[in-house]
Amino acid sequence: MKDKARFIVVKVLTEIEENKAFSNIKLNQYFKKYDLTSLDRAFATEVLYGTVRWKLRIDYFIQSFLNRNIDTVNLWALNCIRIAVYQIFFMDKIPDFAAVNQSVDICKAKFPKLSGFVNGVLRNILRNKESFNVINESDPIKFMSIKYSHPEWLVRYFTKLFNQEFLEELMMANNQPPKLTIRVNTLKISKDNLREKLLNRGIKVYDGILEECLILEDIGHLEKVPEFIEGLFFIQDQGSMLTSKVLNPLPGQKILDMCAAPGGKTTHLAQLMKNKGEIVAFDIYKHKINLILDNAKRLGINIIKPVLKDATVYMEELNDSFDKILLDAPCSGLGLLRKKPEIRWNIKEEDIFELTKIQKVLLNNASKYVKIGGEIVYSTCTITKEENEDIIEDFLDENKNFELVDISNFVCDKLFIKNDYYLRLYPNLHDTDGFFICKLKRLW
Repeated sequence: MKDKARFIVVKVLTEIEENKAFSNIKLNQYFKKYDLTSLDRAFATEVLYGTVRWKLRIDYFIQSFLNRNIDTVNLWALNCIRIAVYQIFFMDKIPDFAAVNQSVDICKAKFPKLSGFVNGVLRNILRNKESFNVINESDPIKFMSIKYSHPEWLVRYFTKLFNQEFLEELMMANNQPPKLTIRVNTLKISKDNLREKLLNRGIKVYDGILEECLILEDIGHLEKVPEFIEGLFFIQDQGSMLTSKVLNPLPGQKILDMCAAPGGKTTHLAQLMKNKGEIVAFDIYKHKINLILDNAKRLGINIIKPVLKDATVYMEELNDSFDKILLDAPCSGLGLLRKKPEIRWNIKEEDIFELTKIQKVLLNNASKYVKIGGEIVYSTCTITKEENEDIIEDFLDENKNFELVDISNFVCDKLFIKNDYYLRLYPNLHDTDGFFICKLKRLW
């Protein structure tokens, strides 16, 4: 296959839909398998993520050129059409003929009998480009769903939480690629020295909100940069960094990270502790335990003890064992739609309520493991009320020996939306992933 970049995109799109694969993991697997230039990697990344983000808008448009339901179209052929439509309407520098011809060739490579169908649909689309912005829907939920390419149930759910202006800004932000943020590993280098090294490589560098954060111009395969290999930084969103900052672990303390993989927050905790003390890091998957170990080794950290454990299983022997606990709970991930756009298509409303059951069990277990006077940070990378405020309020109703802690000392004022104990981050307001963070203290 001559055009490896587009071929990879179609393969990943197909696996996302057939197997609910994660876009970032699959894309990296194919990048390792196929030898692509940095330009081809960047192109494949943009086409993949863009097509996933705008899938509903693209499909609505494609449907108008079909004489049957789009769900009955061969998935490989449909993905060939989708990536061409994305290039035609969302990428200025790609000639229309190149987008069409390459998609036809990719279809022909696997389903030669369908290449004529793909060619016919795309040629018809080129003759009717002006109709792309026409959305014939009077229902406001359906209209916004198509316009911003979010599933109907999610738009309907968001209307219960946000006003119209905020909702549209949020969905627009969800369709923008996130900035590339890194956490400086201050155990090995200062922020200024790392900035200088990266600038000398021709990488554009900007300051983030947090003192240990830098924002980089996306340069493609960052893992090949020597400073990354040497463990001078970790790729991490600022919202994720804030969870560790709010926990505020001190050197010499004993910390539990209940859901630790891949180790971004865990290694940040160790960094804040100056690599002194002990961090017990639970995860349920063996391969993720190995990820934590690999990241700790690269960053020069030796106080993390990864343990293969299902944190939902209560362990009485851990009662009153930890000074502080980080519970970054499994969640719906609806704060990550910029970074993992397929989540919007894979998650269902009923999944939220199933996840709350796990979150309650985890928080209840954490409440037993923390020492009297100790603290727990509860965080998620989602923006649903059920997984955030409701979890904490229910917990406090049932556990009078805990109270919420003011975390404003650890966070700059402009990040707070309301004057309460909860930190809520949104991509449209803070240019971070969507996050919820709060801190609980055990009184007796």
